[in-house]
Amino acid sequence: MSTTTVNRRDAIRRLATGGVGLATLPAWVDSLNAFTVEHADHLHAQTAARGATAWKPKVLTPAQNAAVVALSEAIIPQTETAGAKAAKVNEFIDGALAGTSAANREKFLAGLAWVDARATRDCGKVFAAAAPTQQTALLTAISTPSALQGDDRVGAEFFASIKSLTITGYYTSEIGMREELGDDGQMFFAEFKGCTHPEHIG
Repeated sequence: MSTTTVNRRDAIRRLATGGVGLATLPAWVDSLNAFTVEHADHLHAQTAARGATAWKPKVLTPAQNAAVVALSEAIIPQTETAGAKAAKVNEFIDGALAGTSAANREKFLAGLAWVDARATRDCGKVFAAAAPTQQTALLTAISTPSALQGDDRVGAEFFASIKSLTITGYYTSEIGMREELGDDGQMFFAEFKGCTHPEHIG
């Protein structure tokens, strides 16, 4: 393995975990993120090798996939450049879940279910069907360090995980490397600020 490859992986790992507060996170979040960083190139290669063949999830159900698409796009929305959906981050995450341990996969899916349950309680609909402002409010509530210590712990752990996976998937994709890696580094926030572009506020 080349030094360049190692340095690139280290850089992506730092980007994906920056501001999360790793000391307060459970081992599964770090384990899943480490696996994803290590196998990012392979996961993208699988998508490229498929070509025009229709994608079939290995892990996610249609409803779970819709939630992952909505969550990842809320984290990295389309602006003047492509967002997570265009980079097929949901496919990347599905591949990571298929390859990681069963324990990591179960924790992630339990957190995903928690988010949909909370959205249904607060918004009257699952996360993917909620308005952007409702999505932002929910994610903001579970993105603070204090959320990791309270009743929202499951959701907060999950959001820390999907933030890391989304960032890793996006910034190791062709789209992410081409369009974004020359930015000023403001690509990860300790708290979820949400998209402030008028076209993304509903």
